[in-house]
Amino acid sequence: MKLVVIGGGTGLYTLLSGLKKFNFDITAIVSTADSGGSSGILRDEYGMLPPGDIRKCIVALSESEQLLRKLFAHRFDKGGLKGHSFGNLLITALTEITGSFEQAIKEAEKILSVKGKVLPCTLDNVTLCALLENKKKVKGQVEVNKSRIYNNSRIKKLYMQPKAKAYKPAIKAIKEAEVIILGPGSLYTSVLPNLLVSGISKAINKSKAKKVYVVNIMTEHGETDGFTASQHVNEVEKYLQGQLDYVIVNTAKAPENLMKKYQEEYKSQVIPDIEKIKAKNKVIKGDFLRRKNLLRHDSYKLAKVIHNIKL
Repeated sequence: MKLVVIGGGTGLYTLLSGLKKFNFDITAIVSTADSGGSSGILRDEYGMLPPGDIRKCIVALSESEQLLRKLFAHRFDKGGLKGHSFGNLLITALTEITGSFEQAIKEAEKILSVKGKVLPCTLDNVTLCALLENKKKVKGQVEVNKSRIYNNSRIKKLYMQPKAKAYKPAIKAIKEAEVIILGPGSLYTSVLPNLLVSGISKAINKSKAKKVYVVNIMTEHGETDGFTASQHVNEVEKYLQGQLDYVIVNTAKAPENLMKKYQEEYKSQVIPDIEKIKAKNKVIKGDFLRRKNLLRHDSYKLAKVIHNIKL
């Protein structure tokens, strides 16, 4: 099965970690709108695209020895390199050596023996922006992510400055896909930025592939406070300008002991209001929860459900 997975951040890492255990032909299309942390610094200082989400996907799909994967994910915690991950620095060095960001990704994939391909959604240097309901405009992925905290207002419209063109290999992968998966991940700063890139939504809608959206387990403070499953779906279809075929929704309740930590951070479990999305989409509901230190999707359960989707 040819899979295209679209998103960014930890959500995409979780999904890809499970998918690589199955016999899939995987292509990850990754947002390049990140402006915070190590990626933001490297983006500003070297004038390159942010490598962070790309690095996470490469590590997730790597079939190399565990030590090499750990090395690529290692983050320095002191000195001049504090906050940087080794993988981000390596991709930066490879960009300078090879002369291009796309070639740097290919070389990093070889080093880590990646199962599949990792592609940026665009090679254009863009800034994620949002118009809020209070009419204020915010710029940058970090500002958009914290819009409700800093401005006490929800996001009305998401857009890019300047407008970005899709990376041609990403469009080709979408056209050839049998299943296209959006999410999981931060709605406004990992998933939807891909759909703002010119050509991506059009290619998805024209594709004969089954379109699947994985709804997040938890809300994100500052970005999706109080959002239910149907609200996530509505926003995805709004920016997709098309309809999804399947929506994967977790209906298992999180353990109380793990919820306490999230409640302190003003995060809550996404309410699975399936009755509001059943009419338009085929909902795949179930227990997709990983019950460890963090409340995230179980990568294997998620991959297994996708494996069972009928083409």
